[in-house]
Amino acid sequence: MQLSLKLFFLAFIASMTFSCTTDSLEDQTNDIEFSLITLEDKSIEVEILELINNHRLSLGLNVLSDLSVVKSVAYTHTDYMVDNNEVSHANFFKRSEYLKSKEGASSVSENVAYGYSSAESVVRAWLNSEGHRATIEGDFTNFGISAEENAEGKWYYTNIFIKK
Repeated sequence: MQLSLKLFFLAFIASMTFSCTTDSLEDQTNDIEFSLITLEDKSIEVEILELINNHRLSLGLNVLSDLSVVKSVAYTHTDYMVDNNEVSHANFFKRSEYLKSKEGASSVSENVAYGYSSAESVVRAWLNSEGHRATIEGDFTNFGISAEENAEGKWYYTNIFIKK
């Protein structure tokens, strides 16, 4: 296979594997409802939050506090991605508006990913992407992560960041 074709294919796969978004994206649907649930943290989720905070500390940035309502909202989206077998930011505007109205967030952003099998690999991928890194290093106060495995053992991730 020609080098340029290989590079195009690699870039395409990378762009489909992980993504980030901010408040400005329009939504695809309006039929999402949030039911807040208390979820037990998985070890991979705790590791992701620790790696992100360690990275922020290394840059002299504030540590982010995890917030159960943010985790619960992240979970609803991760569950949606698993159910639909796709990585997306569908309904981000709804998640953002919910966190603004219920938690007093002034800004909301999220990173999503698929297929990474460890906390280190997903955080490394986000940090190697300019847009995802900007979210991780952004002016936020709180965050929440949801990581869920599908039936084939592939992981889906939603990491939401808010500023209160």
